[in-house]
Amino acid sequence: MSATARLKRLMPTDIRALKGQAPVVVLTAYTTPVAKLADADCDVLLVGDSLGMVLHGLPSTLGVTMDMMILHGQAVMRGSNHALVVIDMPFGSYEESPAQAFRNAARIMAETGAGAVKLEGGVHMAETIAFLVARGIPVMAHIGLTPQAVNTLGGYKVQGKGDDAARLRADANAVAEAGAFSVVLEKVPAGLAGEISRELTIPTIGIGAGVDCDGQVLVIDDMLGLFAEFKPKFVKRYAELGKTAVQAVADYAAEVRARSFPAAEHSFFDEAGK
Repeated sequence: MSATARLKRLMPTDIRALKGQAPVVVLTAYTTPVAKLADADCDVLLVGDSLGMVLHGLPSTLGVTMDMMILHGQAVMRGSNHALVVIDMPFGSYEESPAQAFRNAARIMAETGAGAVKLEGGVHMAETIAFLVARGIPVMAHIGLTPQAVNTLGGYKVQGKGDDAARLRADANAVAEAGAFSVVLEKVPAGLAGEISRELTIPTIGIGAGVDCDGQVLVIDDMLGLFAEFKPKFVKRYAELGKTAVQAVADYAAEVRARSFPAAEHSFFDEAGK
């Protein structure tokens, strides 16, 4: 990537400045080809630890490692030159202490060139967020449903209902005050998410949190319909590429078995036409 291209890449300060100006467009990306497809239209490409489930077949995000996040982060950086690339810190890489979080966040940024990291947690992670930000590491926070804590939350449930709304508000204010440049709100009632969005001075990025957030994020494989058997309520399918791919594979297999592929136009011949 040229120095000129690097200068065009959005930074965390650019994303924060979108608050009240324009919705923030975020999609996940895990590979170079997908990053190339999404880069021009996105403000942020999130290398989410969801890659453990989407790409590696893991049952949850808990088995994702630092090496996996760095490998995929490097791939996304190679495929993009416009969007801010944010990389998830995997489970176990930041919870122990602010010092542990700094070591691992610094490694992620140094080895990938990404512009920021994302970590899960509200009030209890505010000290860590402040520690990282004070040392030059921009942080995107993540509250509401936090998949790395799915075992303590009792599953992938909507967060912030009823009396639990006060906890979500406290989490949102804590990460903003700690210096996060934006915060993901996952599976939060739309009304509460809208209220939090209006109260905070940083952008909120919703996923299953309604239209009043300052931006939206989806897993790109979900919105492209690559895996038709899995569709959370908050996902809108913008394509059905999975069905197209299944049919393409079936057509290829049929032509190979019928010996109609490869045809002459797909083959090479010598001077005698053989």
